[in-house]
Amino acid sequence: MNTIKTCIVALFAFSSGTTIKAQTADEIISKHTEAIGGKDKLAQVNSVYIESTTEAMGNESPTKTYIINGKDYRNESDFGGQSMVQVVTDKGGWAIMPFGGSSDPTAISDDDYKAVADAIYAGDPLINYAVNGGKAELQGQVKIKDVNAYKIKYTNKYGTEITYYIDPSTWYIIESVKQANMMGQPVTVTTSYSNYQKTDFGMFIPYTIDVGMGQFQMKMTTKKVEVNKVIDPTIFDMPHK
Repeated sequence: MNTIKTCIVALFAFSSGTTIKAQTADEIISKHTEAIGGKDKLAQVNSVYIESTTEAMGNESPTKTYIINGKDYRNESDFGGQSMVQVVTDKGGWAIMPFGGSSDPTAISDDDYKAVADAIYAGDPLINYAVNGGKAELQGQVKIKDVNAYKIKYTNKYGTEITYYIDPSTWYIIESVKQANMMGQPVTVTTSYSNYQKTDFGMFIPYTIDVGMGQFQMKMTTKKVEVNKVIDPTIFDMPHK
């Protein structure tokens, strides 16, 4: 009986020990933060300006993205002379979507805003997630693209959920999955991140981003990145009709 008790105690101690040593969401995110530049370096990022190419539906367009960290985001693309603009701020957002039937700037709905509110953060929403009112939960490891990736469920302060997959060999995010609406229909948005490169400032970003939304596919290829470029704050203001 004593032998059995000893084995049970030893087994419990071993199980407890492995639990203590198990990775936590914060440990994974900390390693991810270090991999893309480090907490101190990322804290110095005030703005990011990106020039890229967007390929969608057989068309290619030049795209410009402006971010004032924690405050404003603007993405603008030109598809065959049609200008498409999306703006998100810390208070709301607006868009110009000519392919949706309107060339006038229109405020986005509350639900749409909650889904894209994290666009104002340079890097990705996992960085300083707690400070920004979010939550993160480690949900084990799963096979993604032949990688036994860490799966982290992130929830922003508005309740929007995004699942991130982090490669333990690089600590880069390689994929994210979230639910969204497209033309009034629910759709799963799967985004793949690759070709991470170091910017002149010292932070790493994915230069290739592939987005899948059902039958709709889109690819963004970064051409130029400027960190802490002076950005005119008025470009985030919604124009009057």
